[in-house]
Amino acid sequence: MKFIINNIRLSLDDDINALKSAAAKKLRISAKDFKSFKITKESVDARRKPSITLIYSVLVEVQGKAVKISSNDVRTVEENKEESLAIGGIPLKNRPIVVGSGPAGLFAGLILAQNGYRPLVLERGECVEKRTEIVHRYWEKGELDTETNVQFGEGGAGTFSDGKLTTRINDRRCEKVLEELYNSGAQEEILYKSRPHIGTDVLKKVVVNMRKRIEQYGGEVRFNTKVTSLKIEGSAVVGVEVNGSEMIDSQAVVLAVGHSARDTFDALLKNGVSFIQKPFSIGVRIEHPQELIDKAQYGSAAGHTKLGAADYQLFYKTSGRTAYSFCMCPGGIVVASASENGTIVTNGMSEFARDRENANSALVVSVEPGDFGGSHPLAGVEFQRRWERLAYEVGGKNGSAPIQKLGDFLDSKPSTSLGSVRPSYTGRVALADINLCLPEFITRTMKESIGYFDNKLKGFGMKEAVLTGVETRTSSPVRIPRGDSLEAEGIKGLYPTGEGAGYAGGIVSAAVDGIRVAERIISEYAPLG
Repeated sequence: MKFIINNIRLSLDDDINALKSAAAKKLRISAKDFKSFKITKESVDARRKPSITLIYSVLVEVQGKAVKISSNDVRTVEENKEESLAIGGIPLKNRPIVVGSGPAGLFAGLILAQNGYRPLVLERGECVEKRTEIVHRYWEKGELDTETNVQFGEGGAGTFSDGKLTTRINDRRCEKVLEELYNSGAQEEILYKSRPHIGTDVLKKVVVNMRKRIEQYGGEVRFNTKVTSLKIEGSAVVGVEVNGSEMIDSQAVVLAVGHSARDTFDALLKNGVSFIQKPFSIGVRIEHPQELIDKAQYGSAAGHTKLGAADYQLFYKTSGRTAYSFCMCPGGIVVASASENGTIVTNGMSEFARDRENANSALVVSVEPGDFGGSHPLAGVEFQRRWERLAYEVGGKNGSAPIQKLGDFLDSKPSTSLGSVRPSYTGRVALADINLCLPEFITRTMKESIGYFDNKLKGFGMKEAVLTGVETRTSSPVRIPRGDSLEAEGIKGLYPTGEGAGYAGGIVSAAVDGIRVAERIISEYAPLG
């Protein structure tokens, strides 16, 4: 019989044997009676510094031993049979097409491939191997490739990130996402850590393996293949145009284009696809010494091998606005992330080890459609562009990102020197006044939040912390409306999904949405013969 045992609390210095003993004690048996033992969840309780503890849930199998449950922390586990997908009956004339190879596109492609639909995945950028070289050339020499960069290419924008797998959604498919990432080479700990992450270094390998698995199941992935138009007959999609010339027929097209595919948004709008404005957030990247964050979160336990680099999540609400930290990257770097010439865009990235000197996160403020200055469906895109271009100008018009000490930002004066925190930005930087490249309501709210955040996280308000501008791609500025069938309003066979379509925010939620769309296609159409 199998049991889930929750709320096992151990010290940082306890080992796996101590965990097994604690689990056995809750079952009132010996650890020798376990046929199998598996950690299902591990979280850190740092509320009583310095007495930090780890809390576990475990799955154990006991055979040949009677167990009497006497604790609310123990429950039996029934064997779950995996539900098979209902297969539709409408014959497909051509392969389903998946546009984009970010998390939504990769998972839509994988699920379709696993079920015999042999999808064609189209990616405008390069494969991960070549993409990495092109991105590094941009970072080192300032040579931007507008088709392959931090936003575009195999794996999507998340490839150059911390690879966080936390999500607020409660969906059975989340477990499927983690399992498939693990099956593609991610660390086993993502299956049980309370705040799992893969790291950009490992994520690149995972993405390659997912591509190979799609191909092994009969799918195909094409790179340097940008969808430039849709082919629509009546009120149904019948194919796509790629690279301005080639036509590819399909009656099921998944749009997983990502939140930065602005030219694709333009093309889709001309094709009659509906868009509505959507809120997002903008701001800067803020960097502190990782050691400072560790001590603030863990006290004297900072540096313990079981804790690793500490992270944080902060929120502050005032006058209808929310300032908050976003995409926090412990032991990471700030990366140049533009996808258009004459702009500056920042993001954060960490490797799995999270062992760099600085911690960074986005410090952003919410933006509503009423701030965009127009009713056009893509007005949010132009709002983003405005501040990205202004950051380019404030940085000196040579591709340098504007940077500023937090103390100078609060005093609204340009920085003329740096302090103890050295910027980790992957491109060139220029000392400047970031107040000049963000809306006043954004900078005002950011300034209001600093004191509050410093009370929550001691040292957050250090004057020598470094700000790098600007962060504008927190989420998509648009949503493509879709109905219960998950098809775009008024267009049969067109399935908007993921972050770019406005239905996700992060790797896991985007992947889950991609799976939902794939399942919908499977429920309607029969596999290709």
